Amino acid sequence: MIAHSPHRTVCRAHAKINLGLLVTGKRGDGYHDIVTVFHRVALADRVTLESSEGITVRSSDPAAPAGAKNICHAAARLVAAELGTTRGVTVDLRKSIPVGAGLGGGSSDAAAVLLALPRFWGAELPPNLLGALALRLGSDVPYFLRRGSALGTGRGESLEYFTLDIPFAILLCTPRVSVSSAWAYSRITPRMRPRTDLRAILEAGFRDPSLLARELVNDFEEPVFREYPLIGSIKETLVAAGALFASLSGSGSSVYAFFRSTAEAAAAQAALPGTDCLTSVTPPHWNDAGAGEEEEP
Repeated sequence: MIAHSPHRTVCRAHAKINLGLLVTGKRGDGYHDIVTVFHRVALADRVTLESSEGITVRSSDPAAPAGAKNICHAAARLVAAELGTTRGVTVDLRKSIPVGAGLGGGSSDAAAVLLALPRFWGAELPPNLLGALALRLGSDVPYFLRRGSALGTGRGESLEYFTLDIPFAILLCTPRVSVSSAWAYSRITPRMRPRTDLRAILEAGFRDPSLLARELVNDFEEPVFREYPLIGSIKETLVAAGALFASLSGSGSSVYAFFRSTAEAAAAQAALPGTDCLTSVTPPHWNDAGAGEEEEP
């Protein structure tokens, strides 16, 4: 249910996983060209907008800084500048998505602010302008402006949305290790490949999961697992626990795995001794129809 008032709006900002991630080239602007499929999962932050003097950001997680250093502060400033307003807002972040985990938590939070804040201030911004603002904040932010899964190319900002019904439970495991995206990209040698149809691989792999392990690749796994053996061992443990497929998300540190049922995914959580992982389970056939604004309970 959508809830909105002039004084308070509560948004649900979901995490994403990368279903395959190929780094295909280094761009002249310093970024890399990639091919990936972005897909939301049930894990979400809670983003609350409240009326206030000036722009303030509060965060429940010290790893996601409060104040002007938070990406949501930058998002609110961009909206205010476009609207020519001096009105204020307090953005309160109740973090559930780990930071530095390859799950896009900060990007999702920022997109929630871009979408909700104009209406909170009684205004509107057109979708093309919101997309431009999102890209100024980060390469992953544009994806979170719309629901659904998306094939991402270029920096990840060139998006083709589609509906992806995953018939498996998704177990997310995030060790208490933060992987710098800049560091991870510095360890990658981009490789040109024949055109890879990730969407076709996924649809075929849902019928025959053995295809996923052979065809769905994340280029960051080799350097990240070499530098952080714990992350690689989590993937191995999940496969040994019966996962149909497991992979690093983004540049890590999160690993996700597909299981045939929520019960099997929950049982696999017990197979992670000594890793001190943050875990969450997304049930089969879950979709992001509930993403966005929600009623205050």
